[in-house]
Amino acid sequence: MSAEQIFTNANVVLADEVLHGTVVVKDGVITDISAGNITHPSAVNFEGNYLIPGLVELHTDNLEKHMMPRPTVSWPTTSAMISHDNQIASAGITTVFDAISIGDIHPKSVRLDSLTPMIEALNYSQKHGLTRSEHKLHLRCEVAHPETWGIFSENVGNEHVGLVSLMDHTPGQRQFEEISHYRVYYRQKYGLTLDEMAAFEVQQIANAKRYSQKYRLDIADYCRNHQIVMASHDDATEDHVAESATLGMKIAEFPTTVEAAIHSTRRDLSVLMGAPNIVRGGSHSGNVAASALAKQDLLHILSSDYYPGSLIQAAFILTQEEIGFDLPKAIRCVSKNPAEAVNLRDRGEIALGKKADLLQVSLHGNQPLIQSVWKSGKRVI
Repeated sequence: MSAEQIFTNANVVLADEVLHGTVVVKDGVITDISAGNITHPSAVNFEGNYLIPGLVELHTDNLEKHMMPRPTVSWPTTSAMISHDNQIASAGITTVFDAISIGDIHPKSVRLDSLTPMIEALNYSQKHGLTRSEHKLHLRCEVAHPETWGIFSENVGNEHVGLVSLMDHTPGQRQFEEISHYRVYYRQKYGLTLDEMAAFEVQQIANAKRYSQKYRLDIADYCRNHQIVMASHDDATEDHVAESATLGMKIAEFPTTVEAAIHSTRRDLSVLMGAPNIVRGGSHSGNVAASALAKQDLLHILSSDYYPGSLIQAAFILTQEEIGFDLPKAIRCVSKNPAEAVNLRDRGEIALGKKADLLQVSLHGNQPLIQSVWKSGKRVI
């Protein structure tokens, strides 16, 4: 039998309150929560620091960056996976859905070349226990790409797949409704001349007309039939949201307007926004600010997206007076809410019987600092 672990003199962030007290863990599971401190030689004294549930991340591109740290540099896959995991774990993320692009929108991109090596690295690392955090797969399906259905079909049976999102980055709609933002973004990303950019737009619009709606319907049908959680992406209008709800989406990733967030909430889609949007004070694409949605109680989940350390920082920013979340509500956005959205009922909060995925967090001014991380009761940071 394993010994009990005792965490005491902590400000324990429960789902609905902050309790100054003690949490007991046995065999990787929370077995007791009580007010007050315990004197015990093996107890970990938090000295008033916060005890917070491990963060649950549903959408991060961070693995891609480690697989290809420079445009023409491919890194050894297992090493890249471990480096990515170290960064994720040190950010307090104990469960992560690594976002893998299924389909892409430009031939200069190397994302498709990295797809199979990334999935193989994730499979290998999970099988052999090489990671500190638990890694799952989020398949990001670019529905306007000719090869999307084939690539999706080949990979959706992977045991680690837990989330599928449907994206359409065709110019002139959704994330890039403002065409000038689209041109600036992709010219910079791919180094396109004006003529190349014009040809690129024409090709994307043609692909969208041919593939987008068919692939959207086919992928959604497959996911509904196989009970795979789906997320919409960049919904902008009431009609977008209505379609997403009809297709069975449970999460609204990065709605671009207040209108879309309102209708997503009314239809019981959990609204997911980027933590970098909160930290930076706005969207890098010129869309709605996540803080604006939070102030209207239209924000349910935060994702670190491209910057893992933003997740815990954004949660504490939500508690600032101008936004007004209390700490339990803010922490739910990075733990309980995302876990429940993807049907992970065994984690995401400090409660009896839940996994002991836990963080010790102190504050330096307004900056949260992660001091320690436990995954299923095992200290990993």
